[in-house]
Amino acid sequence: MKSKKNQHVIPADEKWAVKGENNSRRTKITKTKKEAVKRARQIAKNKKSELVIHNKDGKIRDKDSYGNDPFPERDKVK
Repeated sequence: MKSKKNQHVIPADEKWAVKGENNSRRTKITKTKKEAVKRARQIAKNKKSELVIHNKDGKIRDKDSYGNDPFPERDKVK
């Protein structure tokens, strides 16, 4: 059974990080938010989980589901 751990894109000083939910370590650190979102989206699709994108202040900006979302076309990451 695959883990359905949600993937978060979070600020990391002047960079951005991908971090699995409840993980103590970051999966990937990138220079740009765009790069982090791209990598997190790949992981979320593979794990059939959610992609959660945060702003620089840490608040959630957007979500996109790659699991059993009944309305997949409504979820759009900007």
